[in-house]
Amino acid sequence: MKAEILSIGSELVSGQNLDTNSRWLSQKLSELGIPIVFHTTVGDDLDDNVHAVKAALDRAELVLVTGGLGPTQDDLTREVLAKVADVKLVEDAVSLVHIRTLFQNRNREMPERNRVQALLPEGAEALANPTGTAPGVWLTLGVKHIAAMPGVPSEMTRMFDEQVKPRLLARGLGTGVTLERRIHCFGAGESAIEEKVVDFTKRGHVPEVGITVSDATVTLRIRATAATHAEAEEQIAPVATAIRERLGDFVFGCDDEELHNVAVRLLKENNLTVATAESITAGLLAHRLSSVPGVSVHLHGGVVVYCDDAKCQQLDVPSALIEKYTAVSEPVAIAMAEGVRKKFGTDIGLATTGYAGPDGGTDGTPVGTVYVAVATAKETRVQKFIWGGTRGEIQSRTAKLALNLLRLRLESVKIES
Repeated sequence: MKAEILSIGSELVSGQNLDTNSRWLSQKLSELGIPIVFHTTVGDDLDDNVHAVKAALDRAELVLVTGGLGPTQDDLTREVLAKVADVKLVEDAVSLVHIRTLFQNRNREMPERNRVQALLPEGAEALANPTGTAPGVWLTLGVKHIAAMPGVPSEMTRMFDEQVKPRLLARGLGTGVTLERRIHCFGAGESAIEEKVVDFTKRGHVPEVGITVSDATVTLRIRATAATHAEAEEQIAPVATAIRERLGDFVFGCDDEELHNVAVRLLKENNLTVATAESITAGLLAHRLSSVPGVSVHLHGGVVVYCDDAKCQQLDVPSALIEKYTAVSEPVAIAMAEGVRKKFGTDIGLATTGYAGPDGGTDGTPVGTVYVAVATAKETRVQKFIWGGTRGEIQSRTAKLALNLLRLRLESVKIES
């Protein structure tokens, strides 16, 4: 069994929107042991769509299609599948009732144009869509299968899990199980991390271990294929343990964990509170902490102090300190962290300052130079780093640097109020 994923939409081929569906579907098919041989993206053109589906069927036994199921004239997937199967479109009564009911529940009258969404290629099955007006399509052509799903990610993921995946399993289309464990690191570069685990990342290692870097986070991906979930886990477990032991404090989490998730978890476990003082990151640090549910008990507040006067007025940073060392300096980062801790009465104060560019900086302190500080009643720790990259990248990575310093502080010793 081989699969191809076909993403439909002119907004995708133009670069206006990013195709996240293909990535998600690839991961889900891999978990079922179904290899993906092609990703194809095509615009909203009828002939191009017909050609793309036929080409996919020549290459693969399973074709997953996303997009083109809406009610407008550029939504062509139903018509395309009917042409590929050489059948007519017929109205599915159950789907039409569902569409009408959705509009009624929203106190709106169904536009006549939405009726087209209830059309199916003759002989196809409708895939229920509880959250949207576009039913999916399951079409079998001999030994080959096509599943067409909405392009809206939330609708697509639910339809795959509830409608497509059960059909794949019922037909025995999976050939095994492929599991992936992701171990995330921060604080060292990609090559430095790989040096410590190079025997695992060599070609031909079982399980396969790859390494990638994104926004200063280095990720080791352990990928195992086996007949059962348990056998795949048995391959992954000892390698994951060894990698964690070798990399030590560089490892902050696994799979979907981000630095802010880990930092908030540690705040909760230790029943501690934090406040943020941000210059270079301008609220990004607090935003990331606040994205974690349940953080309000632990994140008491924060201030954006972008100019020098704000640092002095809001955090009582001495103006003489800024005049002597400049705002981008270790002493000022320390004063900001200590000032915000006192201002909000928290266990911890977390501060960022630096030059995001593209302008600013000095000969001795170039653009990309940042300082982050974490203050407790007992001590204040500060870290300097010089980033490369765009303004947005420098700000994002500085927020991560601060979160990582907070994580390490929370993991190290008990904090005394």
